[in-house]
Amino acid sequence: MPAATRAVLRQSQFLTRRTVVRHSSTTSEAANKAGQAASKATDGLSKATAAAGPVISNAASALRKVGGPVGKVVSFVDSMIPPTLYYSRVGLELGKLVFRGQNMTPPNVATFQSYFQPLINAAKNPAAIKSLPSPQNFLARVRNASPKEMALAGVTAAEVIGFFTVGEIIGRFNLVGYRGEPEHHH
Repeated sequence: MPAATRAVLRQSQFLTRRTVVRHSSTTSEAANKAGQAASKATDGLSKATAAAGPVISNAASALRKVGGPVGKVVSFVDSMIPPTLYYSRVGLELGKLVFRGQNMTPPNVATFQSYFQPLINAAKNPAAIKSLPSPQNFLARVRNASPKEMALAGVTAAEVIGFFTVGEIIGRFNLVGYRGEPEHHH
């Protein structure tokens, strides 16, 4: 290969190489928001522990002196308070993030009253149960739902089923089935 063509090839290789540039991505922003939410949850936990800690520990120490089964129950409950507070704060912050992400707003008082007024009236006057919405109206509402509403209902149902399934798996400490006693054949 002549020297001139080699030089041309080398020059073309340098021209085609590009420097790798990392642009900011949304994952770093999401990680930053998650870190902020975790710090808020930790702050909330420390405030709750600081406020409730002395009162609970004084009452628990007084009950622990009782001993026996009561003392065991009190010490168990006392040991479960910090993780319960922590995970409730984490769940609250996660709920806030989902609430904001879905652009959800709480219903106003008029909407709340319009939904629950028939139930309140039925409780006050049992004869008013006949005036509650009929199943036919509900079915008509489902039939006339837009595709967007149906998709949202499907996604919500999938989320509920998924969370239920994960809860069952955690509760059983097993992926499939429950541990049980072996069958006895008579």
